[in-house]
Amino acid sequence: MNAKTFSIGGIHPAENKLSNEAVTQVAALPKQAIFPLSQHIGAPAKPVVQKGDKVKVGTLIAEAGGFVSAPIYSSVSGTVFKIDTAIDATGYRKPAIIIDVEGDEWEESIDRSDKLELVKDHPELTPEEIINRVKVAGVTGMGGAGFPTFIKLTPPPTAKAECVIINAVECEPYITADFRLMMEKADEILVGLELLMVAAKVKAGYIGIETNKPAAIELLTKKCEEKFGGSKYSVEVVPLKQRYPQGGEKQLVDAVIQRQVPAPPAIPVNVGAIVQNVGTAYAVYEAVMKHKPLFERYTTVTGKKLQKPSNFLVRMGTPMKDLIEACGGMPEGDNKLLAGGPMMGKALTSVEVPICKGTNSVTILSDDDARRKEPQPCIRCAKCVSACPMGLEPYLLAKISEVKNWERAEREDITSCIECGSCQFTCPAHRPLLDNIRQGKATVMGIIRARAAAAQKK
Repeated sequence: MNAKTFSIGGIHPAENKLSNEAVTQVAALPKQAIFPLSQHIGAPAKPVVQKGDKVKVGTLIAEAGGFVSAPIYSSVSGTVFKIDTAIDATGYRKPAIIIDVEGDEWEESIDRSDKLELVKDHPELTPEEIINRVKVAGVTGMGGAGFPTFIKLTPPPTAKAECVIINAVECEPYITADFRLMMEKADEILVGLELLMVAAKVKAGYIGIETNKPAAIELLTKKCEEKFGGSKYSVEVVPLKQRYPQGGEKQLVDAVIQRQVPAPPAIPVNVGAIVQNVGTAYAVYEAVMKHKPLFERYTTVTGKKLQKPSNFLVRMGTPMKDLIEACGGMPEGDNKLLAGGPMMGKALTSVEVPICKGTNSVTILSDDDARRKEPQPCIRCAKCVSACPMGLEPYLLAKISEVKNWERAEREDITSCIECGSCQFTCPAHRPLLDNIRQGKATVMGIIRARAAAAQKK
């Protein structure tokens, strides 16, 4: 298998794909569902329901709060208990809608049949109609970032899309939700890819999958030949070497079409590529073909000490504790709970945090894996520089962030950091490189935004 990869940096952490063969289960409905209003990049959604209102599965409960925003739909039927605050994956209390669950009554507009809908049977699906349905359904990036999908499909006039790349890499250790989705919903994913290509007005598509998923590569290659062979579309499954963080947009574009995306504010479409997660492609199929808003997703619940690592189709708003209980409960001893995987996931302060649009995994690190080693002085080995997939100097960015030299941090391209954690993972001195860089990057981006706002007022 001739596998490709990106050109600089990268590491290979232990895979720990414990739930690889666990067929996806439909998670039980929660007693109460919690819907944070910030489940996406951009402005929080605005509630359109009040305490005491009755809702069904698929009822709009919060509308987009700006251009870069996305609406939120109820994943349950019941009564709005209150509009309050709840702890989300950031660890802070944020505005949320809380719904008491009663039964499971769906909006009648949602097509719940298993019939596979094909693009050729729907002449009404113009690029504009597809983008509108995706926008209305609240579809966002399902790989974790949560960028509203319709915006990616409407690039600026200065950029022209040439291809759609489906990110099916899943290079983060432990997580298997995308792999199970590919094995179980391959036909729907390919219709989703076709819809994305129609919306982007391109005829070339790629699906990037790492070689540790040979069954998915084989299945999707076969399905692509059946579906796209002899058609106007050129769609290729691209096997990729196992290398983290290959799922990063810029690394994936480099690996698949050998083009380098420049530093921010450049994005993949500036070099001709629109990148969408495989879960997003499936959500696009459901939104466009089944009139189904985004209110459930495939999620992995995993950990070495967990009794039964599993994959779930779970309604958003379900507290993580419900899924952990379904896997045998929290293991004994000291545990660290993460939303996401061990490399880029966020440590959580509560098991009451709900599953949101971007929650691809609930990971429980136990005992030794959960403990950080004591940091030592930097030994100037430059391993962090070799590992950085963005060609940065992490030791330097961490130090200038620590001493709050924001001007230098901006000059040294701190905003190009993708926060993959490769530097911290590879550091023999166990220095908190990513922690410091994250804080520095957030501060510098705030300074840049404030400067831009001030310039606009002049």
